[in-house]
Amino acid sequence: MKIAIDAMGGDFGPTPIIEGVVKALEKKDFTPYLVGNEKTIKELLPKKYHSLVRFINSEDVIGMHESATEALKRKESTIYKSIELLKSGEVEGVVSAGHSGASMSLATLRLGRIKGIKRPAIVTFMPTIKKRYSLVLDVGANVDCEALNLYQFALMGEVYAKVVLNTFNPKIGLLSNGEEKSKGNSITKEAFSMLESFDNFIGNVEGGDIFKGEVDVIVTDGFIGNIVLKTSEGVADAIGRLIKEEVRNSGILQKIGALLLKPVFKGLKKATDYAEYGGAPLLGVNGCVIISHGKSNSKAIKNAIFQAMKYIENDVTNKIQESLKVH
Repeated sequence: MKIAIDAMGGDFGPTPIIEGVVKALEKKDFTPYLVGNEKTIKELLPKKYHSLVRFINSEDVIGMHESATEALKRKESTIYKSIELLKSGEVEGVVSAGHSGASMSLATLRLGRIKGIKRPAIVTFMPTIKKRYSLVLDVGANVDCEALNLYQFALMGEVYAKVVLNTFNPKIGLLSNGEEKSKGNSITKEAFSMLESFDNFIGNVEGGDIFKGEVDVIVTDGFIGNIVLKTSEGVADAIGRLIKEEVRNSGILQKIGALLLKPVFKGLKKATDYAEYGGAPLLGVNGCVIISHGKSNSKAIKNAIFQAMKYIENDVTNKIQESLKVH
């Protein structure tokens, strides 16, 4: 399996990305195509791995502060070259922790959409109290959506949930401001009536339902979805900091109790850590594109690569195409 990796994208430069590739190579058999400054990459990559990878030299990197439209003109950039490798069939997937807007724009325009899909969507994983993930989409690809877009997000989310959650009949919910059918805005109300054609559609769900584990796929537009994602990350971080502060300022007995509860805190951190799943697939384009968090560490990159492999092995793109025919 051949996977292109944007080796220079991300907030922390190439070091955690190369470290993540090494960790992935230790566990799985695949060929990474490392796209970036070849000299820098070779210095970071242990020599014993040099024969296992392909180096694609690129001196240009799209900065996080730059406009996504810049990516279309910058044909020598790491993300452009990565997407072109996928378009040409030289690789089967792309992983990038770089500029997410550039990744989305190039994937949509250079690879094209799956026939019948109006807009691609980014899907992300959310922890639940049942110690399994739920999927939320869209979380940033589309700020404004029509009802048909939401319907198609449900279709794509259902396909992906079957692959990554190992759920034969994933439950689908529509994010709204109340569970009643009458709740929502004009777009979600229209989407509700369209989603009723799904046997596994359970109706409207509220924000808190995302974390209960009773619904597998939560559908919303990219504006609300991105706010939900960033708020969830912020809450998880804040809770972690509050616990540390309370322990630091507590008495000896409380500190002993905190030590006894250390495995519990560790489990909580793991459940809310985006590094556990690595990245967010861009569903609806003609190919496997995994968009990783800009702050990805080596563990996140490793898991993003594994997620790309699972996507490819399960032929998700074609399954979405086939699902369109069924629905």
